[in-house]
Amino acid sequence: MQQLFGALPGAISLGLIWGIMAIGVYITYKILAISDLTVDGSICTGAAVCTMMMIGGANPWVAMLCAVVAGGLCGLVTGLLHTVLEIPAILSGILTQLALWSVNLKIMGQANRPLSARNFPVILTQMDTTDAIITLVIIAVAIIGVLYWFFGTALGCSIRATGCNLNMSRAQGINTNLNKVLGLVISNALVALSGALLAQYQGFCDINMGRGAIVIGLAAIVIGEVFFSKIARNFAVRLCGALAGGVIYYIVYQVIVFLGLDTDLLKMLSAAVVAVFLGAPNLKNKILTKLHTSKKAKEVKENA
Repeated sequence: MQQLFGALPGAISLGLIWGIMAIGVYITYKILAISDLTVDGSICTGAAVCTMMMIGGANPWVAMLCAVVAGGLCGLVTGLLHTVLEIPAILSGILTQLALWSVNLKIMGQANRPLSARNFPVILTQMDTTDAIITLVIIAVAIIGVLYWFFGTALGCSIRATGCNLNMSRAQGINTNLNKVLGLVISNALVALSGALLAQYQGFCDINMGRGAIVIGLAAIVIGEVFFSKIARNFAVRLCGALAGGVIYYIVYQVIVFLGLDTDLLKMLSAAVVAVFLGAPNLKNKILTKLHTSKKAKEVKENA
């Protein structure tokens, strides 16, 4: 048990990093109602850009800013494919993700690049999890604060309206295509930021580090909704739920490791959890509708 508690700070650190990624996924999945698979590539793009710039001697904050810009450009490509070429959103994300594999490989020059805290001035490292947690909490709070402010502005509200009712938004004169592109840019910028943080924390960047990221993001959102939906429906609380979902996910991961279960099955279990929580509301509605219909039919039969 002592070994489990000793590993919790590391799990919390990773959970916060992936929680920031989940906030990015939340913007497209929950606000815009778009399933964006770009994130599997853009998280690696953020890590690759940050890593190579720091290796080249850049300040880590400048490197992370460039990573955010690179992630935004990834979202821009997906958005243009979807809005200009009218390719379905999910296919646009897949196309961008596939292209980013080659782009990320070219950025790094090889499949793996080390970024040791002993050789580079990283802002967080797994060698000091306490400092990493404090830094990540500050960054996460700042992100949630900025997003809460932005989505309360006229532009932010129009983006939310686009996701709620596309046709009504168009009827009100809102440029829905522009809003979709903006949402995808902001989402992938945050995902790339999490990739830059992850590369510094773990001490390397790898071409495969984004594989399955969308599943982790969705799992974090679903877990966050389960635990935070009863607290309040405030937008900031929902964002905090996505962040906390990432932490809970990695704590559960650590418990699985501690119990000696097969970690190779974790992603499959994550996919199953996401599928259950996404499908449960629809299944519940179908059952209630069927029961209501049966009750009405029974009442009609008795009255007849």
